[in-house]
Amino acid sequence: MKHQRGMTFISMMILIILGISITLLGVKLTPSYIEFFSVKKVLSAMAKDPAFPSMSPQEMRNSFDRRATIDYIDSVNGKDLDLSKENGQNVASVEYAKKIPLVLNISACLDFEASTADSSKAAKGE
Repeated sequence: MKHQRGMTFISMMILIILGISITLLGVKLTPSYIEFFSVKKVLSAMAKDPAFPSMSPQEMRNSFDRRATIDYIDSVNGKDLDLSKENGQNVASVEYAKKIPLVLNISACLDFEASTADSSKAAKGE
């Protein structure tokens, strides 16, 4: 007597549902991560700007807003920046959370954090 090999209908349905769930999760979360990488790119560009060390807080906020408009950043604006000085250098950082509804009453809460200090350390090779 030969034993049959292969997947049962139920196990195939479970795999299909799992695949669809992972795909939908990716589709819902990807835009938030793309926006976060845009925020990091804007902060990095600000840190590389030769005028950045001498900018006033309002100039830094305006610079961020102009760059954010170009990159379609909606979650963060210049008012959300935390501005400080570290070792005599201007530092602009931002922390924000994004809540994304997934299914019914299930949501994903994503916490993001970026800073120009990270960009300047990477540029110096630290």
